[in-house]
Amino acid sequence: MTTLEAATSSKWITALNTKYHKPALALFAFVVLAHWAEHLAQAFQIYALGWKIPDARGVLGLPFPWLIKSEWMHYGYAIIMLVLLWMLRSGFDGRSRQWWNLALGIQFWHHIEHLLLLIQAQTGWRLGGGAAPSSIIQLFVPRVELHLFYNTIVTIPMIIAMVVHRRAAADESLCTCSVPRVPVAA
Repeated sequence: MTTLEAATSSKWITALNTKYHKPALALFAFVVLAHWAEHLAQAFQIYALGWKIPDARGVLGLPFPWLIKSEWMHYGYAIIMLVLLWMLRSGFDGRSRQWWNLALGIQFWHHIEHLLLLIQAQTGWRLGGGAAPSSIIQLFVPRVELHLFYNTIVTIPMIIAMVVHRRAAADESLCTCSVPRVPVAA
C-alpha cells in the first residue's frame, strides 16, 4: 500500500467513525437485527409451529432455500460483520468501547466457527467424523440453537454499545451520534 493509499484509507476510516458514524451504525444495526430476526424466525418455525428443521429456513430462506445451505454466504456474512465491527470500533470510547469490544471478540470466535464449517463444506472432511459439517461447539449444541445463541450474544453487547455511545456527552465524542443533553434545572 502506498503512502497515499494509506492516508486515503485512514481518512475514510476517520470519516466513517466521526461524521458518518451515526448513519453507518444505523445501517449496520439494521443488517445485524435483520439477520438476528432470521434466526429468531427459524427458531419460531421449529418450536412454535412444529416445522422440521430442514423446512424451517427463516423468512428469506423460504423463497430462497439456497441461502440457508450456502456455507459461503454464512461465512461471508460472518467475515463482513467482523470487519465492520473492527472498522467502526474507533468511533467508540469508554464504556461503549468495552461493550463494542465484547461484541467484536464474540464475533471473532463466531467467524472461526463459520470458517471451520466452510472448510468442511469445501473439502469433505468432517470434524468429529459426522455426516455434515460441524463447528466445535456444535459437537455439543445443535446448529439452529447455537447460531441463534451466537447472534444473540453478539447483537446484545453491540446494541448496548450503541446506546451508551449515543448517550455520551457531546464533548466526549468526535462523531455525530451523541444525543444533545438538555441541562437539568437546579
